[in-house]
Amino acid sequence: MKKLNSIVILAALIVAVPLTASAQVRGNAGPAEGDREFSISGTGSSDQSFDSGSFGVTGDLGWYLRDNTVLGIRQSANYASIEGENFKNDFWNGATRGYGNFQFAPTDRMRPFLGASLGMIYGDGVKDDGFAGLEVGGKYYVRSKTYLLGRVEYQWFFSGSDDVDDAFKDDGSFAYTLGMGYNF
Repeated sequence: MKKLNSIVILAALIVAVPLTASAQVRGNAGPAEGDREFSISGTGSSDQSFDSGSFGVTGDLGWYLRDNTVLGIRQSANYASIEGENFKNDFWNGATRGYGNFQFAPTDRMRPFLGASLGMIYGDGVKDDGFAGLEVGGKYYVRSKTYLLGRVEYQWFFSGSDDVDDAFKDDGSFAYTLGMGYNF
């Protein structure tokens, strides 16, 4: 009987320790004012025969002005290999932009956000242009300072101030991002 009681107590402790640690992480998950963040994300696509495809990587570096407000710099690099009937080429392009996001905190771990960005796109197969964008996404904290990231951006392109009004009506594209990040 003593052996059975010892096993039950040991089992209860083994179960309780991770739950206690998890409870401590939940209360402290996410950034605090003054923290920084770094994230790395990727994207990719291909046709059915894998003759044409693209992939890209994006890195973010941000600074928290408040627990829920982050300003930062984002760099993207993309590669595309495209084949067609009379066409075959490889393209590299990039985008550099500043961003600002406001995060909501409906749970300890999930942080949805809304934001905006302003920057430049450049490289092969694209017209070197400025762009402004709106974004929506979410961060899910798997650890107290480590998160998974999903984001959708819509970007309007313009070459000069005269093009800005038309860009909101005519030119634009979506950018989808999945990645992970860390607050420090």
